[in-house]
Amino acid sequence: MLMFLFLVVALAVVVAAVTLAVVGGGESAVLPEVAPERLQDVLPPDRPVGRGDVESLHFPVAARGYRMSDVDDALTRLGAELAERDARIANLESALAGAQAAPRVTLDKPDEGHEQ
Repeated sequence: MLMFLFLVVALAVVVAAVTLAVVGGGESAVLPEVAPERLQDVLPPDRPVGRGDVESLHFPVAARGYRMSDVDDALTRLGAELAERDARIANLESALAGAQAAPRVTLDKPDEGHEQ
């Protein structure tokens, strides 16, 4: 019986201490208000977005926010598609530059009045 009484008193003390810490803090509250975490825009404003930019972009976690794995999967896919697009553009630009640099072949007709 003595042990039960001790546990009840200990429980009451803990509940009172927690209540005072959370509610009774006044201006010097134990749990001060925290500004919500905001996304720092790390995407470059002066150049096109590349795969590395997308891979380094991470959204802040919120209590009622998004599912991190879904957004991370979408960003991974977006980064891969950007890399494929950039590689395709580079290949096409290289082929175009090679075609423009190739010497032009012209077929000259031999002069009929000129003897060989």
